[in-house]
Amino acid sequence: MKPSADGIAASARAARKGKGLPPVHLWNPEFCGDLDMRIARDGTWFYLGTPIGRPELVRLFSTILRKDGDDYFLVTPVEKVGITVDDAPFVAVDFEAEGTGHDQLLTFETNVGDTAAAGPDHPIRVARDPDTGEPSPYVLIRANLEALIDRKSFYRLVDLGAHETVDGTDWFGLWSGGEFFPVIPSAELP
Repeated sequence: MKPSADGIAASARAARKGKGLPPVHLWNPEFCGDLDMRIARDGTWFYLGTPIGRPELVRLFSTILRKDGDDYFLVTPVEKVGITVDDAPFVAVDFEAEGTGHDQLLTFETNVGDTAAAGPDHPIRVARDPDTGEPSPYVLIRANLEALIDRKSFYRLVDLGAHETVDGTDWFGLWSGGEFFPVIPSAELP
């Protein structure tokens, strides 16, 4: 039987126990094939080329998302289907900052309602386009699943940045959870 979004959703609902995330890392069902589902760079989920308009359904699917290697899957106790992710599966749409300097804590919220406090378990990283130098900032949300930090949040983060020396190089970056996350070498700033 060919996998379907309705079947995956029904299996995901049946597998949910309590309010926490399902233990997808413990589930190892047989691969059932790919599903025509895609997560765009802006966080929009598509099924059969059409945006999924029900936020509660997107949230449900997001709770059973898993990344193995470079591939993304929706996993239930009985099914594992491949999906396409254009960039990162989530978008960090906002954050709160508490404290300052080395004591600062940045807590991010995603487009699907997850939160993560940046630190050793939820690092921030910035990839730069090799041609344009444009930054793409990310924060790890859970188990190999990152969120692209949206532009407005990134601009707000820049206001909280600091300069630190890392391995002999001065960097502009962010403190959170007792960790310093380099963003760009200080020498490259105007």
